[in-house]
Amino acid sequence: MNYIIRPLALEDEPFLWEMLYHAIYIPPEHAPLPRDIIQTPELASYVQGWGREGDRGFLGSETQTNQPIGAVWLRSPRAGHQGYGYVDDNTSELSIAVLPEYRGQGVGTQLLTHLFASELGRLSVSLSVSVGNPAVRLYERFGFEIIRKSNGSLTMKRN
Repeated sequence: MNYIIRPLALEDEPFLWEMLYHAIYIPPEHAPLPRDIIQTPELASYVQGWGREGDRGFLGSETQTNQPIGAVWLRSPRAGHQGYGYVDDNTSELSIAVLPEYRGQGVGTQLLTHLFASELGRLSVSLSVSVGNPAVRLYERFGFEIIRKSNGSLTMKRN
């Protein structure tokens, strides 16, 4: 598969909402969650008002069709709007997702590689991930370490 990776733009916000839904790990034996779950305040804060200061990331899309297939993005914490992976006010929170039909093909690895090869790679970054999510291994390969466990979730940080 051929794809390109480019910086996220303001007009990518609708796709980020789609990626937010796909970023929620659902174990294979469970039914999918309703799509409106991403409108809950604790999840919506990962995308709502995209384009504010500190919002940065990358989008992967198929070369031939220009169809977006995945994204990785960072948000700086704001008072009262800390995400599940919140560590402190100086640590940006990372979100990443790849459409299901493109998973396992290296897209997530390339998105993270782009992110950390850019100037963003110098930032302190955290994330939250479900204990059973296979992506934990991907995050560990990129230098994330578990700093907290709670209620089936891991908070991981990369300095």
